[in-house]
Amino acid sequence: MDELESMKPGTVRRKAIQLSPEGLINERLLHAERSLPLSIEPALEGLSLPQWATTNRDFIRQRLQRHGGILFRGFNVNSVNEFELFLQSLTGDLLDYSYRSTPRSQVSGRIYTSTEYPAHQTIPLHNEMSYTRNWPMTIGFFCVEVAPEGGETPIGDSRNVFKRIDLSIRDRFARKQVMYVRNYGDTLDLSWQNVFQTEDRTEVEAYCRNAGIEFEWKSENELSTRQICQATATHPATGESVWFNQAHLFHVSNLGSEIRDSLLSRAAGEPPRNACYGDGSPIEDEALDEIRAAYDAETVVFSWQKHDVLLLDNMLAAHGRKPYRGTRKIVVGMGQSI
Repeated sequence: MDELESMKPGTVRRKAIQLSPEGLINERLLHAERSLPLSIEPALEGLSLPQWATTNRDFIRQRLQRHGGILFRGFNVNSVNEFELFLQSLTGDLLDYSYRSTPRSQVSGRIYTSTEYPAHQTIPLHNEMSYTRNWPMTIGFFCVEVAPEGGETPIGDSRNVFKRIDLSIRDRFARKQVMYVRNYGDTLDLSWQNVFQTEDRTEVEAYCRNAGIEFEWKSENELSTRQICQATATHPATGESVWFNQAHLFHVSNLGSEIRDSLLSRAAGEPPRNACYGDGSPIEDEALDEIRAAYDAETVVFSWQKHDVLLLDNMLAAHGRKPYRGTRKIVVGMGQSI
């Protein structure tokens, strides 16, 4: 593919897009003013993404650590199985979605639907499972069906989010950490059976003890948990600091006032989830406002195209979801480092 570069009136000169050393793909920034996502497209028709990725893992790793996210477009990834093979070619065995925060369904193998929240709701930017002490390093998204309206997956650079937040707030969060409080019951958010993927209470208790989660059974089917986790983190490969928690998402202020009042009424004053500092003290509204503003400032939005594959370094890049109308199908897989 060539770009046309204007020279003088009436003449044009063809300007070749730079190919990678492999000579099989074209790469460019999708948004010139943003460092992510890097867009990679095949230079040759019929290039297999799983096969190309297998022989170019170092290239992909280097680009992913620089940009945080790569959008693979035009590779004609035609099935969920091919998407799964692509992720496996990079990370090996994929991860189960355990200790869940949102409703999802298994599609095939270890590929899941993206979050099944109602279509009219916005999901704020977040790093996958940053509300835990163990998380996937890599997350991939595959667009099976594009919503006729909306449904974008916004992304943002977690390094820049960290830098935008006032130093005093960063230091306070890093020192105190974040405590996540969750209350499970028949009418509250997800059930504990869904979150822990078991019907056996002893398995839940064993998981909690192993993960350092405090738990208390309120009744036969009601469970309360507390866990203190990191607020910031250092990327193991790049050494960069990232904002890495979901305090802004778990905090009760993330709910609309009507939903919040309804849940608090049904839950006898205990919301299904909440966040505070690790010492149990409340997180200031001003701090949450600044954190949300930092995410907003770093938000990058692009329109999905059918069969797009988005690959993120889960520590370097956060993701979310825009509201949509109609049918939308995005599937997700998670793995460790490339």
